[in-house]
Amino acid sequence: MVRTQTESSVAPGVPSGGSRQGPTMDGTTAETRPGTSSLQHAAPPPPQPRKKRPEDFKFGKILGEGSFSTVVLARELATSREYANFGLSYAKNGELLKYIRKIGSFDETCTRFYAAEIVSALEYLHGKGIIHRDLKPENILLNEDMHIQITDFGTAKVLSPESKQARANSFVGTAQYVSPELLTEKSACKSSDLWALGCIIYQLVAGLPPFRAGNEYLIFQKIIKLEYDFPEKFFPKARDLVERLLVNSPQFPLVLDAAKRLGCEEMEGYGPLRAHSFFESITWENLHQQTPPKLTAYLPAMSEDDEDCYGNYDNLLSQFGCMQVSASSSSHSLSALDTGLPQRSGSNIEQYIHGLDTNSFELDLQFSEDEKKLLLEKQASENPWHQFVENNLILKMGPVDKRKGLFARRRQLLLTEGPHLYYVDPVNKVLKGEIPWSQELRPEAKNFKTFFVHTPNRTYYLMDPSGNAHKWCRKIQEVWRQRYQSHPDTAVQ
Repeated sequence: MVRTQTESSVAPGVPSGGSRQGPTMDGTTAETRPGTSSLQHAAPPPPQPRKKRPEDFKFGKILGEGSFSTVVLARELATSREYANFGLSYAKNGELLKYIRKIGSFDETCTRFYAAEIVSALEYLHGKGIIHRDLKPENILLNEDMHIQITDFGTAKVLSPESKQARANSFVGTAQYVSPELLTEKSACKSSDLWALGCIIYQLVAGLPPFRAGNEYLIFQKIIKLEYDFPEKFFPKARDLVERLLVNSPQFPLVLDAAKRLGCEEMEGYGPLRAHSFFESITWENLHQQTPPKLTAYLPAMSEDDEDCYGNYDNLLSQFGCMQVSASSSSHSLSALDTGLPQRSGSNIEQYIHGLDTNSFELDLQFSEDEKKLLLEKQASENPWHQFVENNLILKMGPVDKRKGLFARRRQLLLTEGPHLYYVDPVNKVLKGEIPWSQELRPEAKNFKTFFVHTPNRTYYLMDPSGNAHKWCRKIQEVWRQRYQSHPDTAVQ
């Protein structure tokens, strides 16, 4: 990537004031001013200057070089003007946060490797006297080989040789990762980056940062009071490491002590941090040359009852075929033969409704347009979930546990025409979000309870407590086919 200084230009003959002149049909000049109209054709807009490209320059000697960028002398071929060009290495695979959002939480091997790379990067920066002060997954990029690159040094601080901390006259950092000493003392030190490291390791495993609340003020209060907890199934050694990075003072339980964090100078530096048992399998010397592990989601069973579902039913799942949608299917419309359901007759709309209880049902899709209107009228008058679906007909609904990392929350899942997949907080009766539909959406049943909905930017992990994950996948697949194969003209939307 090359950033080049360019000069704005104005096309010859176009005045820079509030009026524009142009030739008339008889060769005279007509003037058009704002707020007036003219029968004459307006003059064409001035051409936009062409964006400069690397091939427009001849690159010369290096003027300066840092850890993350290089400044070189460049001569523009067209004008022979010289520029100082600032070049940044390209992180092809984007932000680490994108992958946390996509897969939820990392398995132990991935967490260990990427935590180790962040440790190595911080050790280098701190050895140069640099405090990053805004370390977070958005500022950790992945190159084409899936190794990390730390970016965004806009709030970084270079310490003088005799200084151990930097004063901050204004707030710097991001709420979920900011260290308590910045909140209480308005100062940051190298140990502040270690606090952020602890938050990031927690997020890699759990899928969410440790300090969460409805607004920044409440987040800050939790940070100062060290109010966070670990979900079940958190890796024990990773938990011990996080606890040694998010440290409080034993003498003053509500006072957090930056000097007690593993890796800080007061705790003998990075040697003890690298020696922590969580990193026991890491070879530090050539870490940057090693092949990173394939990113793998960590999806432990959420209860003892789920263990068998994860472990012992793989053969039975073949009867479901994982319910994965294939865009190459030869079916272009759904009939009763496609779904295994009998043909319907008459206008009794109750025949289409298969209800389990007041919060769970699904519809057969063989109704007519007139019957659809009757179904929608019945839904509007009787179904308490109608208020959340924007007057769309609900085709299937039921409670699910929606997972994000190691955390799960009960949601009411609503599959509607459109199609849409809404999910609602059933306690507070609040619409929490919608799973985005596209031609790439793909349902996948993992066992009787657990199913995934894959989208281009994220995989949604859902669990049906009634053990009918395959029915959700079948209905989503049915609606997908009706949208993208019965109406191929909409498939590109």
